[in-house]
Amino acid sequence: MSMVLEVDAPAGVLTLNRANALAVEEVASTLLSTEDGRVDDRGWVRAAAERAHELPVSLRRALSGYRRDSGPSGALVIRGLPVDESLVPETPAQSGSVQRAATIPAATLMMVTHLLGDVIAFRPEKSGALVHNVVPVPGNEDFQGNEGSVLLSFHNENAFHDNRPDYVLLLCLRADHDREAGLRTASIRQVHDLLSDQSREVLFRREFVTAPPPSFGLPAGETEPHAVLTGAPDDPDVLVDFAATTPLTESARTAMAELQNLFAANALTHYLVPGDLAIVDNRVTVHGRTGFTPRYDGQDRWLQRSFATQDLRRSRVHRIGDGQVLYG
Repeated sequence: MSMVLEVDAPAGVLTLNRANALAVEEVASTLLSTEDGRVDDRGWVRAAAERAHELPVSLRRALSGYRRDSGPSGALVIRGLPVDESLVPETPAQSGSVQRAATIPAATLMMVTHLLGDVIAFRPEKSGALVHNVVPVPGNEDFQGNEGSVLLSFHNENAFHDNRPDYVLLLCLRADHDREAGLRTASIRQVHDLLSDQSREVLFRREFVTAPPPSFGLPAGETEPHAVLTGAPDDPDVLVDFAATTPLTESARTAMAELQNLFAANALTHYLVPGDLAIVDNRVTVHGRTGFTPRYDGQDRWLQRSFATQDLRRSRVHRIGDGQVLYG
């Protein structure tokens, strides 16, 4: 496969210089008063999509290359985006926290999301907001989702859903106190050639089912049987959630365990600091997080998350009035 994104490390990293960071901030600031700063408003979303084309060319060029081919790791980290931690309010600590008012970080996140595709959200998750707060919540420490603080298992985002996002974006507003929390990513491209021939063949079979994550608040249920690997044999897509995917046969169990072990052995860990934006290609890369200890003092780790899809039309039947939010 050809790699359009040139990388100087296993994961692509783009560091903005001061001039480009200021240019991003200047464009983002124009969105603060648009539609009264209502991030979920359709007019605001359209404006963010239009302003995205005013971002620095080096940033747009890198995102264009990544969109065409996300590289061997399927991850891109953009550093130096305009996040002034001194202006960041206290970290929210309530369940279901979202960002509905425009800020410089939220506007930046939305513009970058638009350069990868169309912004989407899911009504059952975070009330359908376009920008999610990923923060630890008291009482949810063991939660296998965005509100927990224990080790988060590798997963494709919304693996159970037919219209899961193509890209997951995570912008750091505040790191955890002890700098223990690390975003972990692992791509099928990193481990494909390490899989045994037998396991690779089994993972292409429809011998797995996946349940919705707890964050959706849906009743118990599972997908129809699906394969973990699909598409081109030499560069497949991956679909798995190790906390929610169940193998249906013993051979499937063995193959899934081998894949999980290879992901763990070859994962990259990204310790994000304010202004770092991690982008994960949800089609070829799983992600998780190391455990950390929150203090619930208003200064805990705070990421903001968004989703992008390259084919918005595919989910039209699930979006009322051709909006951004999927209801089914």
